[in-house]
Amino acid sequence: MFKNVFGSGFLVRTAHVILTWVITLILFLHDTDLRRQEEAGQLVMPVLFVMLVLLSVLLYFAVSLMDPGFVLANDDGEAKLTLGASEEQQDMLCQSTKALRQRRCGHCLLQQPMRAKHCQTCKHCVQLLALFWGLFIAWSGFRPAPTWDLWLRGNGLLLGAASIVGVVSVVVVLLLGSHLYLISHNATTWEFMSRPRISYLRHCGADQNPFDRGAPANLWSFFCVWGTVAWEQMYFREPNDHA
Repeated sequence: MFKNVFGSGFLVRTAHVILTWVITLILFLHDTDLRRQEEAGQLVMPVLFVMLVLLSVLLYFAVSLMDPGFVLANDDGEAKLTLGASEEQQDMLCQSTKALRQRRCGHCLLQQPMRAKHCQTCKHCVQLLALFWGLFIAWSGFRPAPTWDLWLRGNGLLLGAASIVGVVSVVVVLLLGSHLYLISHNATTWEFMSRPRISYLRHCGADQNPFDRGAPANLWSFFCVWGTVAWEQMYFREPNDHA
């Protein structure tokens, strides 16, 4: 656990936590509804706000420190998965990959299973590599002052915090939308961006995805089903000729 905390992405996680609590502190130090309720002894909303921020930080760490499905090497030098794969699934994976030539990673020198990609951040090959950002930041408004100059002096920090929240919120919404699109089509970021370079997709049509089972099934499988999928078996069960 501690190895993951102080591993790759430590500076990003530290900056995220500092930024989150600095913005929270600014909202409590300036003349906001949170501070007025705190001074009036109405602690329900301030406590609820702090608990939500704390929950968001904990969820951020839970997501950023979880095992995304690293590809490891067993004693025979063959690739194996770490994300909920049983021995039976490992055997099926080895049998199905014999019919497909696997590419060897140029960084960690492992034979990559289908749909695996090397992550430059964590220095490991990851099954179904995608981009995930855990940014959770709260919002609170402020009152306008009688003049722009007085308002800017009294709310400069709030304006800066609101600007940061606005920019990050736009990024989060765009990332959420793009990844929901990819999830609904059962496609990875790498497959979407580098489709012509992927050997197992070269024989598919421009709009064809051999792993697409329909948006409802794809969403259900991603959010509600835990475990490793033998993508090679799904690939070779397709009626189209991939040869």
